[in-house]
Parts: sequence; C-alpha cells; structure tokens
Amino acid sequence: MRGPPSAGDRPDPPDPMRVRARRWQVVRTWARLIREAEALWHVESRALHRLAAQELVQLAQEVPPRLRRRVNLWLKHLHVATRLH
Repeated sequence: MRGPPSAGDRPDPPDPMRVRARRWQVVRTWARLIREAEALWHVESRALHRLAAQELVQLAQEVPPRLRRRVNLWLKHLHVATRLH
C-alpha cells in the first residue's frame, strides 16, 4: 500500500482510456444541452423562443474550439439543426 505522495513522487500519467471516455462524456453533454435549448423552439411561447435563442448563442460561444467538430457529429446524430462553426 502506498502512503501519501512525497516530494519525489510523480503522479501517475493519465489513463488514455479514461481521458477518451471523459472527452466523450463532455462532448455528448454539450450536444444534449444544445438539443434541449433547440427543443424550446417547438413550444408556443415567444418568451421561450427568446430564451432558446439566447441559450443557443451562449452555448455555441462556450463550447471549446477543439471540441466543436465532435459536438457537431453528436448534433447530427441527435438530429439537431444547430451546428457550430
């Protein structure tokens, strides 16, 4: 059993499979948030349309550029009209 790390210990390198799984979860979460915001467009309410538009703009700005291609693939898979540029 290992004790607490000492000054000479280096942390273990991250497990590549864990990194990939985490990235997959993050990308899927962005796509689901965008899908939910877009779904507000199907509700008969101007206030909800306005809220959906604001939410979609904000989400599009917050998605990290390096993840946008993968988020777009999920959006296509989820049959969402929104795409990130």
